[in-house]
Amino acid sequence: MGYGRAVPEAQSVPDHGSAPRQGAGPRPVPGQDHPWVQRALTVFVIVAALWTVRPLGLSGQGLVVAVLLLINSVALAARHLPQDWIPPRLALVWLTLGIVTAAALIGVSSSGSGYLFAYFLVGHIGVRLEPRQSLTLAALCGLLCGGVLYFRLGPGHNLLPWVLGLTTGGPVLVGILNRSRQRAFAAALSAAESAERAARAEARTAVLTERSRIARDVHDVLAHSLAGINMQLELADALIDTGDLDRVREANQKAHSMVKESLKQAQWTVHALREDALPLVETLTAMLETSGHRDALTVAGTVREVPPRVTQNLLRIAQESLTNAARHAPGGEVQVELTFGAASTTLRIRNGPATRTVSTGAGSGMGLIGMRERVALLAGTITAGPVTEGPDAGGWQVEAGIPG
Repeated sequence: MGYGRAVPEAQSVPDHGSAPRQGAGPRPVPGQDHPWVQRALTVFVIVAALWTVRPLGLSGQGLVVAVLLLINSVALAARHLPQDWIPPRLALVWLTLGIVTAAALIGVSSSGSGYLFAYFLVGHIGVRLEPRQSLTLAALCGLLCGGVLYFRLGPGHNLLPWVLGLTTGGPVLVGILNRSRQRAFAAALSAAESAERAARAEARTAVLTERSRIARDVHDVLAHSLAGINMQLELADALIDTGDLDRVREANQKAHSMVKESLKQAQWTVHALREDALPLVETLTAMLETSGHRDALTVAGTVREVPPRVTQNLLRIAQESLTNAARHAPGGEVQVELTFGAASTTLRIRNGPATRTVSTGAGSGMGLIGMRERVALLAGTITAGPVTEGPDAGGWQVEAGIPG
């Protein structure tokens, strides 16, 4: 008989932060795919009652039947109101009044289809109220309607068997089933929208993470390279006034060398941003040679291919450390150890104290922060600090271990 009722749009699960779907219409909910069918059935029940229920009049029994018919029609039509328009307690009162007047109409009228009001109202009770309240009101409706017919309390009892009155409570099961379907659908919809919001949040996080990675790469290439080139050019400019052309040429050559190194670093950055796989040992060796530290690399363990992200981040840490060594400890000896363990790869870079004085500005402080961020993203560990013992006392050491 179709007792399902449309879940109002106001009750849809809110979609906080999700973008509207292009071309998407109202979401279908079981039992409300065609709400016009429910309205048509309501009109049919009311029209059929007006056409068949007798007597109708303006006095006596006819007036009583007319009043009861009006109350039943209003109670049945109210089932199309959104649930948030009617508080649960008021809905309980309204539906209780509806089934009482439906039973009264069966008893007072002499003929007609007034019993349809009881069937449709009880079916809607299962949709509108909680199961316990629904079953209670359905049992009350069955007892009232069955009692009216069984005890011959009205003129219409001769036309209907009393068992029919008991069956008026049956449609509540259909209503409860539709209510369960609607709630299951709403829960599935809520879960899907929550998953969509989580996916959007994850995508935003991924974008921010990628921006941070690009910022670190730009810092590694531009900040260090340009700082070194600027330092050599300032030195050359200061030496011009002294007339020491040999030292001017030397500073100029170093600046040219740094430009070439910067171009190589830019290529490494492009590889890193494109996530191209670079050979770790060969690239690290080339990096040390271009930095003026030949034979500074020591490899321990069995050399193997490591994941591209591990390679990229270890190379960036090495680049940062070598740049810092050149800036803060010029002339100091550099030693690099690369250890391939069973479950991780460890890079240790140690530089000795400076052997000559070079005027440098204060660093941005982003280098060490960037190294820590890189290692943290890969669940690794990193330590950085001054060397206090041994021949390299007064120098600096960075050690990073990354799983993979």
